[in-house]
Amino acid sequence: MSHLHYSPDAPLARRGAGRLHKGPRLHKGPRLAVAAIAASSALLLGACSSDSDSGSGDSGSEESTASVDEQLMADAVATYAEGVHASYEASLASARSMDAAVDAFVADPTEENLEAAKQAWLTARDDYGPTEAFRFYGGPIDDEETGTEGLINAWPLDEAYIDYVEGDATSGIVNDPEGYPTIDAAVLVEANEAGGETNISTGWHAIEFLLWGQDLSTDGPGQRPVEDYTTAENADRRAAYLTTASDLLVEHLSELVDAWAPDVEDNYRAEFEALPPEEAMTMIITGVGELSRGELAGERMNVAYSERSQEDEHSCFSDNTTADIVANAKGIQMVLDATYPGVSGGTSVIDVVASVDPDLAEALGSEVAASVAAVEAIPAPFDAHLVDGVSDDDPGRASVLAGIEALEAQTDTIVAAADAIGVTVNVT
Repeated sequence: MSHLHYSPDAPLARRGAGRLHKGPRLHKGPRLAVAAIAASSALLLGACSSDSDSGSGDSGSEESTASVDEQLMADAVATYAEGVHASYEASLASARSMDAAVDAFVADPTEENLEAAKQAWLTARDDYGPTEAFRFYGGPIDDEETGTEGLINAWPLDEAYIDYVEGDATSGIVNDPEGYPTIDAAVLVEANEAGGETNISTGWHAIEFLLWGQDLSTDGPGQRPVEDYTTAENADRRAAYLTTASDLLVEHLSELVDAWAPDVEDNYRAEFEALPPEEAMTMIITGVGELSRGELAGERMNVAYSERSQEDEHSCFSDNTTADIVANAKGIQMVLDATYPGVSGGTSVIDVVASVDPDLAEALGSEVAASVAAVEAIPAPFDAHLVDGVSDDDPGRASVLAGIEALEAQTDTIVAAADAIGVTVNVT
């Protein structure tokens, strides 16, 4: 097995975050570097709140460690690995359907086919959202050398880097045949983040922008005309860009499916399942803990809420942000209670917690369900709650804050649950 290393001082991966921080500074090790528990058994989860004291502490960790059944924890790790693979398979399947819809639209660019491609994007996006609970520990998607998160889901995106925008009809790669005489996969991958973090050329949001166009209103999504793919300047290059970006997304999701495939001797899953159960469990809890507070409550919700910034809305072109938030919250729930797509039964993280503290396990399950309900209650579109002049007492805006607070609260309980099973988590 390769040497495993985790630095508690390393910043967590943020390529999908509102501020697009770089990935985790893991060592350059053999093939697949994975995060392992630090020598002190301490793990740092980034937070975007002002809370400096989670109240989790270390008291009782030695006692609870002794009472945790190692096989039960190993079973939960195995269920997680199976669930990750199944979830990425579901995401890949719907991305392939989207890719087919994009091809059909480009071959016959009608209003009907454009709408079908948009609907396919929305469906595929819903299947991808829960998989973000598998991030933030240096796994295949976040690996410093080979991770594809920045090619799949980076944002915010500078629209003018890709195509025309209001006030500049000639901006972007699409409208620059001299600088980009050919639009193909190699060109788009090379262009991604070249010269700046918002110079995003691939992934979900590049495809989203090419389908919807800029969102210039607060009560609806972008309204890209179908003529952009028929009679408009550079329509053929725009079509080539769209199909290439869609093909690349399928390719990058396929790599994640392969990395987590079962019964493969030398892939990431084999290495992950060979870890001591407590180390693998640390990584699992890192994923849901960081998504819960630092990423979802913080970068994806609180930044936009506090700044009243539509530019910090996640899926701003399609106005799919509320659905994105719900899908992320359900991903956390999915990992904790092992309700993965196509996976029947299996030991969950909550089962492991229940083996040492049934009341805490019940509280965790209840709080996670409450956070899902809270974000489901946020009315769409999300950007309507970010407009200057909308009072903080407005029901829609208040629902955003309620969702943030519910996610913050459940994170503290996730920390306590980790401590109960002997995994010490320090939230900063």
